[in-house]
Amino acid sequence: MPYFSYISMLHLYETLGWWTIGTDVRRVHFAEEWNELHHLQIMESLGGDARWLDRFLARHSAILYYWVLNVFFLVSPRLAYNFSELIESHAVDTYSQFLEENEELLKKLPAPRVALDYYVMGDLYMFDEFQTSRPVRSRRPLIRSLYDVFSAIRDDESEHVKTINACQVSEEKIISPNAAAANAGWAEQVEEEDEEKMERRLREDWVREYDALGVGRPWDGGEEVGAEEGEEGEDHDGLGWSEEVEFP
Repeated sequence: MPYFSYISMLHLYETLGWWTIGTDVRRVHFAEEWNELHHLQIMESLGGDARWLDRFLARHSAILYYWVLNVFFLVSPRLAYNFSELIESHAVDTYSQFLEENEELLKKLPAPRVALDYYVMGDLYMFDEFQTSRPVRSRRPLIRSLYDVFSAIRDDESEHVKTINACQVSEEKIISPNAAAANAGWAEQVEEEDEEKMERRLREDWVREYDALGVGRPWDGGEEVGAEEGEEGEDHDGLGWSEEVEFP
């Protein structure tokens, strides 16, 4: 599935000034392409590229498919996405049928190393990136046999269908799952820091107010604190607060 055709056309649209959709969509499409690349490598490890005729047909079909999607996208991006959705939906049905018909045999066969590297032992950042319908790290396939490998591939195709479907909805903005998770974490951190800064600033304001009045600080026993004594004795970190102090 040449998802890089979408990246090519989005780059062309942005270069010509026709349409600027943002970087997240291109990031997601690249992750989809990365996922399909590993599907291809898994199939090749199982002997899918052993015959010259198979390699010839696969490579030339991919070239043709790439340009067909480019033309579709030039005519209508929605048309191109809808075409891909139909292909991916058919892939889900095909894998499901294959798994159902060969379950017993597939569960006896070991998983190829490339599948373990991608789904289990590799960097799963790109694996999370194309699954826009779910939070990051929410899906981690358990690979014990070849059956699990094909099940994971089928589920990948299902996630592609959801993402491609979302690309056709004008009201729905495609957001990178990893970027969304990072932004959420950053926002939470900033919120905590802002609360600490606000609390500290409030305490500093109270210190300045009481020092300006010259009536002494209630939390220091009510004794008047001179400028020199205050500067010398002030706790610049904790500001001299006691835990029992309550403010109105």
